[in-house]
Amino acid sequence: MLKKHTEKIEIPRTVLDKARIAIVRAQFNGQLTESLEKHCLAALLEHGVKKDQILQFQVPGSLEIPIIAQNIAKAKKANIIIALGVVIKGDTYHFEIVANECARGCMDVALKYNVPIIFEVIPVYNLAQAKKRAGNNNQNKGREAALAALKMLNVMSNFARK
Repeated sequence: MLKKHTEKIEIPRTVLDKARIAIVRAQFNGQLTESLEKHCLAALLEHGVKKDQILQFQVPGSLEIPIIAQNIAKAKKANIIIALGVVIKGDTYHFEIVANECARGCMDVALKYNVPIIFEVIPVYNLAQAKKRAGNNNQNKGREAALAALKMLNVMSNFARK
């Protein structure tokens, strides 16, 4: 059973005011990834992040997410990055390659540039699983990504204090 993502995160205004969040969304499986992004944005805005603090990027597929995340991190355009995608298993090994290499690439970027990447590139075995995780409901993983990003902003702010 999937967790419902209805919690409210208490985050200090001083932390929110400094937030610069980048969302990198794969366009492949577009209807699903657009839903992830929509729910992610809604949750961020609900919690007080302003629209002008959010950068949005679309890439062709999940394998392209790490290179854009790297460019964002290297240019210091965001202090947290959210990666959104949906990878559905087909008849070949390609599913594993895309999901694993996207995850590895995002982790490499996060560690190299010390920028958290909230990873919601969802690898699923079928369309029904994808719709459950990226549907128009309160189990949407885009919302979960936003909540995790807010929590990480709060945690990371402890390291920025002198």
